[in-house]
Amino acid sequence: MTIKPLADKVLLVSAQAEETTASGLYIAASAQEKPEFMCVEAVGPGTEENPMTVKVGDKVIITKYSGTEVKLDSTQYTIASVKDILAVIE
Repeated sequence: MTIKPLADKVLLVSAQAEETTASGLYIAASAQEKPEFMCVEAVGPGTEENPMTVKVGDKVIITKYSGTEVKLDSTQYTIASVKDILAVIE
């Protein structure tokens, strides 16, 4: 089964969440923050109002609480609008 984004939506996979603090203490999974650095897995065709400005494989920074989280085949994805992407990491 695959996920294909529609319109101006982007399918993102999370970067690894921080599991320890700077001092070495472990952070419980429930207390870990959602990563803001993500990798683009799939893109929709875009719209006139929101053209697609990223491509598959891009590493991006998204707004902190954007998108809808989906779990498929034990992989956690986020489906977000292209307008929620703040920057592409080069």
